[in-house]
Amino acid sequence: MAVCDRYANNQDDAVEILNDGFLKVFREIHHYQPAYSDVVSSFKGWIRKIMVYTAIDHFRKNQKHKMVTQLDPVEYQMATSSADAIDKLSYDEIIRAIQELSPGYRTVLNLFIIEGLSHEEIAEKLEISTGTSKSNLSKARKQLQKILFKQNQIQVTKNAV
Repeated sequence: MAVCDRYANNQDDAVEILNDGFLKVFREIHHYQPAYSDVVSSFKGWIRKIMVYTAIDHFRKNQKHKMVTQLDPVEYQMATSSADAIDKLSYDEIIRAIQELSPGYRTVLNLFIIEGLSHEEIAEKLEISTGTSKSNLSKARKQLQKILFKQNQIQVTKNAV
């Protein structure tokens, strides 16, 4: 579910991706061959890969509904005294922030940072240009920074009251 959450707009989409992924797992289980001697880890990796590819398929299927947002030209800087702000973020806060990204940005961010794919591999999988992949990653990082900054401002305001 954690893999699906990273690629989904919301909880309902994540559940849909998870269900579709497990349907593929059950259909293809007879083809499964362990990739290495640790069968349990190999099986987990196989399922994870299916979930990632299912999320990519979900993205492609819904690409016609995608909405790319433009960022404000304003740049936000976090104060240096809160250098450990990242350490204070919970897993749920990070996932919520990633889910707020537009689908194109979120998918490229996940594939590049989490899955470790190159821009060329991402471009091939999503059927976009390498330049678009690089651009979307850059914009995703800026948008994520903006989202986290807003979350931090709201948290600071709540604590001040």
